Amino acid sequence: MPTEFTDKEKAIIPIAAFTASGNIDELKVSFTEGLEAGLTINEIKEVLVQLYVYAGFPRSLNGLTAFMEVMSEREANGVKDTVGKSASPLPTDQTSLEFGTVNQTKLIGAPLSGALFDFSPQVDEYLKAHLFGDIFERDVLTWKEREIATIAALANIPGVNSQLASHYNISMNNDITPAQLQAFVKVLERKCGAAIAENAQAVLAQVLSTD
Repeated sequence: MPTEFTDKEKAIIPIAAFTASGNIDELKVSFTEGLEAGLTINEIKEVLVQLYVYAGFPRSLNGLTAFMEVMSEREANGVKDTVGKSASPLPTDQTSLEFGTVNQTKLIGAPLSGALFDFSPQVDEYLKAHLFGDIFERDVLTWKEREIATIAALANIPGVNSQLASHYNISMNNDITPAQLQAFVKVLERKCGAAIAENAQAVLAQVLSTD
């Protein structure tokens, strides 16, 4: 079983983490490192767009603006980065809610239900139709790469440990091994500091102890 992420996968971690925290200076450094590690322009944009769901539109828009600035500087210096593929068209024979419900079940490993969704059916529908439908159906990133971005963002947002724990579990249902999650925490420590890594490790230890 793999114990490390590829260089390209590792590069997603600081991009997502610093987008979520709003640390633009470190984010710009991470963009350059990501491009040099093999991420395409469209893959980085896809990470930034996805993160509006987890970190909010202001952080996502700030990240996109910062990426535009980095790309302008690189182009001015004669650097030619790979644009990469665009997303395939979404299904037209199903609604976003229909294929999103299927995607959510595959990602999690079982249909998702609970008191929260009974209390707020709108949230349940938005998650299924928009997040797991419109966004996760886009094939610019793999589901594994999307989960790397998600746990990195959540790890760098205070007060969302329950969501981080949930996505650790979803990650392990989508080709990410426990050993890779341990390596993920080490990347967080190098990039985001000891306090962020310690919290992420504590949540991971709790998740692994209950598996």
